[in-house]
Amino acid sequence: MDCVGPKFVISNETTTMKIVITKERRAHERRVAATPDTVKKFISLGFEVSVEQDAGLNSRISNEAYESAGASVSADIASLLGSADIVLKVQRPLLAGEGEINELALMKRGAMLIAMLSPYSEPAAIQQYANAGITALTLEFVPRITRAQSMDVLSSQSNLAGYRAVLEAINVYDRAMPMMMTAAGTIAPARVMVLGAGVAGLQAIATAKRLGAIVSATDVRAASKEQVESLGGKFVMVESDEVKNAETAGGYAKEMSDDYKRRQAELVAETLKKQDIAICTALIPGRKAPILINDEMVHSMRPGSVIVDLAAEQGGNCTLTKPGEVVEVNGVTIIGLFNIPSRLSADASALYAKNILNFVSPMIDADKRFAVNWQDEIIAATVLTRDNEIVHPNFKPAGAA
Repeated sequence: MDCVGPKFVISNETTTMKIVITKERRAHERRVAATPDTVKKFISLGFEVSVEQDAGLNSRISNEAYESAGASVSADIASLLGSADIVLKVQRPLLAGEGEINELALMKRGAMLIAMLSPYSEPAAIQQYANAGITALTLEFVPRITRAQSMDVLSSQSNLAGYRAVLEAINVYDRAMPMMMTAAGTIAPARVMVLGAGVAGLQAIATAKRLGAIVSATDVRAASKEQVESLGGKFVMVESDEVKNAETAGGYAKEMSDDYKRRQAELVAETLKKQDIAICTALIPGRKAPILINDEMVHSMRPGSVIVDLAAEQGGNCTLTKPGEVVEVNGVTIIGLFNIPSRLSADASALYAKNILNFVSPMIDADKRFAVNWQDEIIAATVLTRDNEIVHPNFKPAGAA
């Protein structure tokens, strides 16, 4: 079978390539991988598009909306996945024993899977993709370079997570955020501290400021200082030569030395005592989330304070976070909810779907041929498996070429 573009040629028969979007079946997931707008654009590129029935309902997208955009809608998941040349998902497919069906087993050999596959969290699944003959591309690995900005799912989803984190805090915080001057007296503004000034953290800072809070933030990356201050926040950081090299080439924070972490923890501890809300956003790809707030710090916070831990799914930035739960410790509410972007499913799906469209579109050349450049740095960074083998260097078995 020779792939010549959005067409496959089998002998003398030409078949249009088919994109399939399925319902997300994993817990806490309300997003969907395509919207009617992106469906129209895929069709204009020459693809046939099919959507599983009710796939978009949790994102406020009806089956009729997909059909109006030109997609076919079917409840037969086996037929859909068995006929798909490209499968678009938000999270990785269900494997044997993980749910009601084995989605991977239903996919045909040679199909391309594009999703957030959580390779560091689920490395064993990668070998299963290879064994199934699936070309698996994980969107979390899209490099942070200029021409890939429109494909960056981590940024688009983190941006919404930072915004939602502030709303989650307000929902349980029993005081007002802005200063209010009334005839009965003045209400002091809330004090919010954001730990980690990446995409989510910066959006949390901006949101809290818009709501009238006094905001401070901390990060190991010295470059974050200017960004935090441009949003009206106060930057809190230990001055050290170590921070000069605290950022990876991909823009993520590096893990710091034990001495730096101790000094930073002392500074954070003193600052937290005066805060009403703390929002934790610090993550290091492929590692357990760094601890930023320990038990002692939680106990030093005022009763009624709130901690929102966006790193809960990777262990949490707070030692007292209960992943997936909202708990109260010594009068402090700690929010460790899973999949915060999914709580804004309509907008999160719209942004994610556009990220995928921008990722797939360059695979189509000027003659509308499906022509993947496997040497392109964006593609090369995201491909986990191809031709029945694990090809990503971070996951190749020991001794593999």
